[in-house]
Amino acid sequence: MLNLNSYEAVNWNRPSSELANVFWKQQTKQYWLESEVAVSKDILKWKSFEHQDTYRKVLGGLTLLDTIQTNIGMNQISEHITDLQEKAVLTLFGAMEAIHARSYSYIFTTLCSNQEIDEVFEWIKSNPYLQYKASKISEQYQGIVDKVTLWKAMFSSVLLESFLFYSGFFYPLYLAGQGMLKNSAEIISLILRDEALHGVAVGYFAQNVFKEFDENTQTELKLWGYQFLLDLYDNEMKYTEELYSDIGLSAEVKKYVRYNANKALMNVGFDKMFDDENIDPIVMNGIRTDSVTHDFFSQKGNSYTIAKVKAITDETFRF
Repeated sequence: MLNLNSYEAVNWNRPSSELANVFWKQQTKQYWLESEVAVSKDILKWKSFEHQDTYRKVLGGLTLLDTIQTNIGMNQISEHITDLQEKAVLTLFGAMEAIHARSYSYIFTTLCSNQEIDEVFEWIKSNPYLQYKASKISEQYQGIVDKVTLWKAMFSSVLLESFLFYSGFFYPLYLAGQGMLKNSAEIISLILRDEALHGVAVGYFAQNVFKEFDENTQTELKLWGYQFLLDLYDNEMKYTEELYSDIGLSAEVKKYVRYNANKALMNVGFDKMFDDENIDPIVMNGIRTDSVTHDFFSQKGNSYTIAKVKAITDETFRF
């Protein structure tokens, strides 16, 4: 007779994770597809847009990060999570990351020629700053062997979702606030809303793992986390300078990056690292038009209270 393993089925009728069901319900409420957004309405303004190269590179960088999150990040982390409901949530998040990556291609296909698209994807492979952050995050995802390395991978995921995406998110939102390429920014706004949810959820799961460590291990991991963030921050400043210096926006983007680095730290229960700064109000609002949503985790001004995971309830997602 075969010696069969006993497999366990996920039972959503018996909550095993305090907020897994909340995160699942919110992600399904937010479900969307790129084809629902009429990016073609941007074509006329795109033809006269002066900084097409910067815009294409911004989208290219975002595509790479979402590809990593789809194919490596969520898969590797969920494989090592034992709670079946949390596994399911991360699997759902991974599916949305695939939609995000496809959505950038939808914008490319609508606005750009095949040659321009091919050039962007070649640039992705050769840009040292983009490749550096991709490799540093991927190393943590692929290095999970125990609870400590699982936490490091989850911390890395939060940095990607809550921090590293935002140098790319800035430009479409900034332009849309001035009436440029608003439909393309509608997609960015929807992606940003998802990433905000993912950062908070994975940060919450990471906090629960962190609580299992003794005090010495927690101290070591905090030190590692801040050092890891600083390394990526230094690289992100160089990446931002390369993308935005020619159009005079690098200083504003850097402030937005620092703001979101603080949000990432607070998502995992750590103290913020950078001083408060005044962020461009157009970008802080995500984008305000009659048809779009906004980043429900971002706080106007310099307070970070909304990003604190301990305050999450069903009411957090009513907007």
